Amino acid sequence: MLPLETKAAVTGLTSPLLVKLAGLHELAEDQYPLERMALDLRSIPKAAMTPELLDLRWGALIGTQPWEDVVSDGLLAQVWSSGRPVAALQGDSAIAKPGDVLELDPYRQRAAVRYRRGDNGNVLFATERCNSYCLMCSQPPRQVEDDWRVQHLCDLVELIDDTEPSLAISGGEPTLLGDGLATVVAKCSERLPSTHLHVLSNGRLLGSTDLANQFERIHPRLTWGIPLYGDHYALHDYVVQSEGAFAQTLRGLYALEAAKQRIEIRVVLVKPSLERLEALARFILRNLPFVEHVALMGIEPTGFAKAHHAALWADPADYSAQLQGAVNALSRRGMDVSLYNLPLCTIPESLWPFARQSISNWKNDYLDACTPCAVKHRCGGFFSWVTPQWTSRAVIPIELDLEAA
Repeated sequence: MLPLETKAAVTGLTSPLLVKLAGLHELAEDQYPLERMALDLRSIPKAAMTPELLDLRWGALIGTQPWEDVVSDGLLAQVWSSGRPVAALQGDSAIAKPGDVLELDPYRQRAAVRYRRGDNGNVLFATERCNSYCLMCSQPPRQVEDDWRVQHLCDLVELIDDTEPSLAISGGEPTLLGDGLATVVAKCSERLPSTHLHVLSNGRLLGSTDLANQFERIHPRLTWGIPLYGDHYALHDYVVQSEGAFAQTLRGLYALEAAKQRIEIRVVLVKPSLERLEALARFILRNLPFVEHVALMGIEPTGFAKAHHAALWADPADYSAQLQGAVNALSRRGMDVSLYNLPLCTIPESLWPFARQSISNWKNDYLDACTPCAVKHRCGGFFSWVTPQWTSRAVIPIELDLEAA
């Protein structure tokens, strides 16, 4: 697992700074103002480092300690006399590379990766607040004032590669930003029109306001991921720990449909939902025919989930019949359906075509048992923080003859 944050010795700043990490390639591309880029001294061969290169109007200079490893003695004084912010990153040198976006924090003396080029899990983190308290929430909410994130995200979007294939907007509950969420999506439309945007929302606020209407035709590649945990209000409201949420989410789904939005239903496979999983699939087909995709997702064992293990955890080996039934019901009616976060050895082979490598690179790992597995290259593996308590008894290496079969 490659962390998203590291210690850094940051000097020359009085407030956090977002910068595009740049090497010679990014300099030659000339896509970003120099003042918004930080020269990654670690990526420049000493022979190519010149006083003229250091003297450009960089927003910051990034290196590591000892500085003599990345800058010749003759230029070291120029680094410190440049008058620019300087940061020495600690830890794994792979944590940030040219093309990434870093936030340098002088107060905490840390550098955080806000965008990682080539990663499959880049997220625009909209807010820490939420109006639900889902039993398995992987990002427990905090009720803090963070509307400042709207401008922060707009600034970040300006530094993301315009070739980025996909971004998620998540939280917390992004719609709590209100009009601010539409502002962020509009910024993405301006700077990243070819990027697929995936807003992960509980949908509860979209049906009671005109918020959904603001997203009509706002971005050409916008999809909403909305969770639904049962075909009955009591089941859904229990899982999200919020009375009235089922009705609110349904109103939100219909409001999104009226605003001509693309919609995915997300179902986290927690114990309370499994008994009625097939009934939920039929409910979606009957009442939400405009939905484009259904994702059935293994649980992420962190956040609130750790406190509710007994209430939530079910071994995939024990619910394969319900999973097969739900997938069959959806796929036979032409619904696009995917399985996320479920290792191949824990589900029937008939479901393998629906399994996706869905876990973000930075938190994706494999167990020792996976080393000899013949289908490891096709398998989504595990969350890095999985423990034996959250691991299926069905985990075994798949043999070659089984793959051939």
